[in-house]
Amino acid sequence: MKQLKYLLPILFITSVILSQTTIINRDPNISAMLSEISHANLEANVRKLVGFGTRHSFSWRNEKEKGIGAACEWVKNQFEKYAAESEGRMKVSLDSFYVEPDGRRITRRILMTNPVAILRGTNKTDDRVFIVGGHIDSRAGGANDSTSTAPGANDDASGVAAVLELARVMSKRNFPATIIFVAFSGEEQGLFSSTYLAKKAKEKNWNLVAMLSNDMIGNSFSNETLLKDNMQVRVFSEGIPLLETDEMKSIRQSTNAENDSKSRQLARYIKEIGERYVEQIEVKLIYRNDRFLRGGDHTPFNRQGFTAVRFCEMNENYDHQHQNIRVEKGIQYGDLPEFVDYEYARKIACINLAVLANLALAPSQPQNVGVLTKEVTNYTTLKWEAPQNGIPKGYFVLTRETYQPFWQKKIFTDRTEITLPYSKDNYLFAVQSVDEAGHESLPVWPIPVR
Repeated sequence: MKQLKYLLPILFITSVILSQTTIINRDPNISAMLSEISHANLEANVRKLVGFGTRHSFSWRNEKEKGIGAACEWVKNQFEKYAAESEGRMKVSLDSFYVEPDGRRITRRILMTNPVAILRGTNKTDDRVFIVGGHIDSRAGGANDSTSTAPGANDDASGVAAVLELARVMSKRNFPATIIFVAFSGEEQGLFSSTYLAKKAKEKNWNLVAMLSNDMIGNSFSNETLLKDNMQVRVFSEGIPLLETDEMKSIRQSTNAENDSKSRQLARYIKEIGERYVEQIEVKLIYRNDRFLRGGDHTPFNRQGFTAVRFCEMNENYDHQHQNIRVEKGIQYGDLPEFVDYEYARKIACINLAVLANLALAPSQPQNVGVLTKEVTNYTTLKWEAPQNGIPKGYFVLTRETYQPFWQKKIFTDRTEITLPYSKDNYLFAVQSVDEAGHESLPVWPIPVR
């Protein structure tokens, strides 16, 4: 009896531990890509960008060693080095356009330039496009101060450095879909270059599946609150779409989908895939389009109806953001490279790569996903059609209770219809494609069908 007395607690503890075990399956090819992302390269890229003195949109365009023009040319040259390893699949350009005065931060007609690298997909019938970007311009304390030193190490050389690393690693690999790497200009003046590209994507009818913006991903120590955190990253996503048609509004209201926009599905996907592939970091989903009353380069894409989110460090340091370089009362102000946590930036870059690679390798999303409403029943029947691109092994049907922020269950089926013993009154659903290797598409929210 004594032996049994001591054995029972041990068995209980063991059963609890086993019940909490999580099985993680990773694509070894994607893991190999992640291992190539280097915090040393990120630091070198940040310091090189800082070395241009200022990258203000109104700064020098024709100097070789300083100003926004030299910085854009350097990023283009880096892209071209990576393109040389792509077997002709990566094309590089400087995409330029003019912005007219607006009476605020645009005081004169100005040329703005996006260094762009397009890694073409290997499947000619797959028209999917994915964009990853950061903004190359920087600023000091004054929004229109184009001559003072403005290092912009974290804001946003860190994001551009991550984009460069992704381009370097991914250019050597084949993906069925197209991936675009871009360094946006004019973010500090009003999101001009991202607005330009978003409008171009809309006008040219790109099948843009997802846009990832990386803006300030290198600070792990906050001023004022003195928080130190390099194990969490924020992902911002819109709830009610900034571009919502009457039809979309009607579906959202009738299905209570205010927390299930396409961008929010992308955010949940980033959390699942990011934490699956990258150790020692948690993706925190911030349920708002951006920081309070502020915006970023993903916002113009949302305004055009595209799925887009923003990566941003967990805690900001305002001593090192939009500040002139100076020392006051023993405090160093300015966005200097020594205040960037490059290992933290590496982990966030790895999350970006894991998400892009999984999406670009996965089949496209299932089509015409619907929830049957012909009868009132305690069961829920979902039906859909096969994706347009890729060969799915099957599909995951995702479920969660209405008060839960994340998907709780993934039910696999190799058919295009499923009936589940879960009431649509109490549960929310989505469907995603999955291939033989486990690459998953973005989930699709079902609309009511009879």
